[in-house]
Amino acid sequence: MRKRHIKSLVPVAVVSAAGIGAAIPAASATSAHVVQPGQSIQKAVDAARPGDTVVVMPGTYRETVLITKPNLTLRGFGGRTVIQPAAKAPRSADACAKTGSGVCVLGRSGGTVDGVSIDSLTVSGFKKNGVWASWTDRLSVRRVTAEHNGVWGIAQERSTRGMFMGNTARANGDAGIFVANTVDEEGGATDTRGTELQDNTLSGNRIGFTARRVRNLSVHDNTFTANCSGVFVVGDEGKPQAGAMTIRSNQITDNNKFCAKTERLPAIQGSGIVLTGAADTQVRSNTISNNVGATPLSGGVVLFKSFVGTKNTGHTISGNVVLGNKPADLANGDTGKGNTFVANVCTKSTPAGMC
Repeated sequence: MRKRHIKSLVPVAVVSAAGIGAAIPAASATSAHVVQPGQSIQKAVDAARPGDTVVVMPGTYRETVLITKPNLTLRGFGGRTVIQPAAKAPRSADACAKTGSGVCVLGRSGGTVDGVSIDSLTVSGFKKNGVWASWTDRLSVRRVTAEHNGVWGIAQERSTRGMFMGNTARANGDAGIFVANTVDEEGGATDTRGTELQDNTLSGNRIGFTARRVRNLSVHDNTFTANCSGVFVVGDEGKPQAGAMTIRSNQITDNNKFCAKTERLPAIQGSGIVLTGAADTQVRSNTISNNVGATPLSGGVVLFKSFVGTKNTGHTISGNVVLGNKPADLANGDTGKGNTFVANVCTKSTPAGMC
């Protein structure tokens, strides 16, 4: 029988994220590395082998964490385990610190990092991103709070089959959760092979969730509130076209924060769901209410032609309760083909006749 080992710099009880003194299940890890306040999470990650768990005890840890090994679990104690920027920049910054991010999972072209799990941590105050992943497969981010980071709370690019569940992303400079093909190159939409967002609460960000040039996602049972825009699906002229995703059973309310225009976008305020330059997306069974603004993107569900001229096509907006949004509950400012609005509960649409 394989033995389990608990590694720490000082004697400690066996622990899990559920509570001190609870045993780590044998199936969850080959070895558990326990990090106490004042110790380095990165040293524990470096010492771990694929399949191990790094358990970070309650406390504040001022460092960045870089994961490049597959099947590694990084687990804390929710709001009691906090990762913040170091008071002084290290002399030799690793690839994560150089991005200005807190926790990074980084693979490379032809060598994805697979099966990493980040669970029950708070990542706060980083210059760029709270959690940043590139070239990953089956990344799992659960019960993480990402707050007050300069750009994205939790972000993934060039990656597939991610699971983002039960997270809280608030007061980040751009999107609370961001999923993209790439952030530094042009190109067609990436097939994420079923990346899923479920039961997340995204509030006070510029945009709650942004899907940029990606396909094949499921976004369901999340709460988006107090952002400038709740959900933003962005496509362009690249092939394949962004979209082919499902946005269902979400609560998207009161996204009325004002965000000034940028080089890429006009001002944003009062936007529930915006689809721009995308195709074949189902928006169904959502509650979208009281998103109010006077910008070109304001309204409950807004179809907006992309800024490079790509039209929305083949979307189905059905069975949603869309009320109290201004200037309209449903707004189709696009001339793309095959977009249908069916069985929605709403009071005003632009053009008229979609309610």
